[in-house]
Amino acid sequence: MLIRLPSLIIVLMIALFAAPAASAAIILVFGDSLSAGYGLARGEDWPQLLAQRLQQKKTDYTVANASISGETTLGGANRIDNALRTHRPAIVILALGANDALRGTDLAAMRRNLERMIDAAQRTHARVILVGMRIPPNYGPVYTEKFQATFREVAKTRRVPLVPFLLEGFADKRDYFLPDNLHPTAAAQPVILETIWKPLTPLLKIK
Repeated sequence: MLIRLPSLIIVLMIALFAAPAASAAIILVFGDSLSAGYGLARGEDWPQLLAQRLQQKKTDYTVANASISGETTLGGANRIDNALRTHRPAIVILALGANDALRGTDLAAMRRNLERMIDAAQRTHARVILVGMRIPPNYGPVYTEKFQATFREVAKTRRVPLVPFLLEGFADKRDYFLPDNLHPTAAAQPVILETIWKPLTPLLKIK
């Protein structure tokens, strides 16, 4: 039996509006307390500021923040696969390593952990931005230099963009840190956002 044209149009319209909207691509922030919003009010952390900017620019991206205070590269390597399965990100911002320095972690082990996380993300075809850290000179010049060099070397061998230092532009400004002298204040979060935004923009293909 032939369907009358008006009825066919109605059926097509129902199917169109009933179809689920395309889901937004996910940017996964995978870091420690510096990205988890430690000591900040809800919505003040840089990943949330990133989400707001993406919305303002009407992009098809949203942010999932899987950062955990106290996380090390080993802890991140052990949970990266589950995070990738859960969020299925298009982009991963990997910002771990600060707690490795605080614990004096063997740098060869830290490197393997970073590579393991990047490899896992790339196997899912997610693009990765590696965020580096710097440590005070009291750790000794050899460890300090090798620590910073580890991020450069991993970014080079895995061919991923590198943000050399998450706290770029304010690490020497006491007013930008909480009383513990470790965690950035709300005033520092927009500065971090700009540091991340620069290498992220080419991946988003927006201005």
